[in-house]
Amino acid sequence: MEGRTAEERGDITLLGNNNTKYSADYSPEVLETFPNKHPDRDYFVKFNCPEFTSLCPITGQPDFATIYISYVPDVRMVESKSLKLYLFSFRNHGDFHEDCVNIIMNDLIKLMDPKYIEVWGKFLPRGGLSIDPYCNYGKKGTRWEEVAWDRLSQHDMYPESVNNR
Repeated sequence: MEGRTAEERGDITLLGNNNTKYSADYSPEVLETFPNKHPDRDYFVKFNCPEFTSLCPITGQPDFATIYISYVPDVRMVESKSLKLYLFSFRNHGDFHEDCVNIIMNDLIKLMDPKYIEVWGKFLPRGGLSIDPYCNYGKKGTRWEEVAWDRLSQHDMYPESVNNR
């Protein structure tokens, strides 16, 4: 990231690094941030991870999902390569679907302290049943707290057509 000051780069060390290490274990410490250049404006950032995998904590069988992460940044933003490596670290992690999406959300809240965030996991079926957990958070004492409740209470009231399962 030539030409950028240390302040502009934030905590980024992975982007552009040719010696990327893929952790085989859950690794929240790999997450990195950089400064939001537009903290005075509310806007959504959305990530789609269609190749998420984790393990069933009981059987050890793999679970496959698309993970959707949408957030409204405040002062810090998550760097996308570090997010990719973080999500990859779930590959050998054993947790239920609902736990995975809540862990992801909690780690990102701790990392960035966003104004708003939501995480939605659309897991492929195993045994003829798919599970699609959704969680969200709005910063307490802000209008985003109310947005979080509204989105949660209306979530998936009109589900989309699913043609990949």
